[in-house]
Amino acid sequence: MLTTIVLFVLILGLLIFVHEFGHFVAARKMGAKVEEFGMGFPPRIFGVYRNKNGKWGKLWGNAEPKLDAPTVYSLNWLPIGGFCKIKGEDDSGNQDSDSFAKKKIWQRALILIAGVTMNVLLAMVLLIIGFKVGLPVAIEDGIPTDQIRDRKVQIMAVSENSPAAAAGIQMGDQILSVAGQPVDQANRIQDITRDYQDREMVIEIKRGEEKRELSLVPRSEFSDGDGPVGISLVEVGIVSYPWYQALTKGAVATFALLVAIVVALFNIIKNLLVGAGVAEELSGPVGIAVMTGQMARMGYVYILQFIAILSINLAIINLFPLPALDGGRLIFLALEKIRGKKVERKLENTIHMIGFILLLLLMLAVTFRDVFKFQDIFVNIGKRIIGQ
Repeated sequence: MLTTIVLFVLILGLLIFVHEFGHFVAARKMGAKVEEFGMGFPPRIFGVYRNKNGKWGKLWGNAEPKLDAPTVYSLNWLPIGGFCKIKGEDDSGNQDSDSFAKKKIWQRALILIAGVTMNVLLAMVLLIIGFKVGLPVAIEDGIPTDQIRDRKVQIMAVSENSPAAAAGIQMGDQILSVAGQPVDQANRIQDITRDYQDREMVIEIKRGEEKRELSLVPRSEFSDGDGPVGISLVEVGIVSYPWYQALTKGAVATFALLVAIVVALFNIIKNLLVGAGVAEELSGPVGIAVMTGQMARMGYVYILQFIAILSINLAIINLFPLPALDGGRLIFLALEKIRGKKVERKLENTIHMIGFILLLLLMLAVTFRDVFKFQDIFVNIGKRIIGQ
């Protein structure tokens, strides 16, 4: 569990850091002063800056730099992501020429968009690398067999209150044998489980580097599509491509993910607006942390793919026209362009604050639901801690 937490923090930190680095680069290119670029979140441990004479200065704790000091590069106590503090984003110094507030609308828009652009580029780079070294894909007709390695059958989903769930089978487990018979095809597993309805059988699985034998009794009565055991199977393999094919496939996969995630998030927001509640597919930090652990057990290439998906998610969410997000700030720039003047600063800040509170409440609701959804995992962790 500790490994999962550390990995989750590192992944989240990478995604946020890359996003803020995009704002940093764009602000510098547009001539807006970056007052501080930090790794992690305050309070500050220490910071460094380079003065006009080319000499480096140091700051300890929350000490303030000189008024004319250039960018402070800081290391902070909370090791999650980073931040980019640009001059003039708030009410301070917004009349200076190097202030964000004094830049043209298109320049401010580019600075805001740069963060999500970096997240999309990160996803594309990771997918290109993945297609070169090998990404897990569902085995389909048309894929040359010489490009497939590590072929196996994995659990794609486990139904609640099913024999598989009761036996402790989890998503991502690899099935090695069923009732003593080695298997490498999903339809063979389905045939065996049907033959063993209402009789005990043993399924050998591999979880990470650990092999386990789990006993269960396939049921004779089940709903359509659920099966005697209550598992969804997928035949997967690692498929790699030459670098020139990896480039195009990485770009195409990035675009496909963008479209799929936009559609999914649109449906989530639509359901919220019509009172349908929070979709089951929507996860907060707890759910993402659990999925991180599941991906880690399946292998590093799955982690690579998972980071790419999360990075695109972060990009799309930030572009949604909601207060407190980059997309919400772009809406205010559009209003400024239409009206010919800025929205009053106090009003804009109030709207962003309300938006932030609503997003926080949504996050808390999703997190609260995730805790109940994965309560068995937390119970097992508690038992390990107290030694039971």
